[in-house]
Amino acid sequence: MKKLFLLITVSILWSLTSLSQEKLNINIQKSTIKWIGEYTFYFGGHNGFINFKEGYFIKQNTVITGGEFIIDMNSITNTDIEEQKGKDGLVDHLKNEDFFDVKKYPFGKLVITKVDYVDKTNARLEANLTLKGITKSINFRAEFNYQEKELQTRFKIDRKRWNVNYESKFKDGAISDAIGFEVSIKL
Repeated sequence: MKKLFLLITVSILWSLTSLSQEKLNINIQKSTIKWIGEYTFYFGGHNGFINFKEGYFIKQNTVITGGEFIIDMNSITNTDIEEQKGKDGLVDHLKNEDFFDVKKYPFGKLVITKVDYVDKTNARLEANLTLKGITKSINFRAEFNYQEKELQTRFKIDRKRWNVNYESKFKDGAISDAIGFEVSIKL
């Protein structure tokens, strides 16, 4: 009877361990979010970076099944303008109320809600993105490099879904409603 009890206990503990979730904190110094904004009627635009404040993946067994990431909207930078005055002017404009309103909404958030693997390293992710206090679902493809402990993805969002409603006063200077992101997350 004791052997049977011990066998059942060990079996239960083993099954709970194999189904357990692990929280994997990201390395915010090595992880990057590049943003890309383009003009509507001609080639060109601006780009820069935004930093993660914190974040983690949820790992179950050997695969990533979720995660949550906080984005520091005050960290937005510009990398394509060389003149410091122009660079500072654009960054201040992006932090303003008609773009990201970072005084009122200093953080963005992305929560991975579903991961559908195409193969061992490629997946389609569903997530909830919160900007300016508005949460909308998005989906995108991502590639996991388990050896390098890294996720890479590229996707675009329609900024107007999050009330990022800036309209240029000049038709030929209009900016696209799409904002592109190139993301590299490392552990």
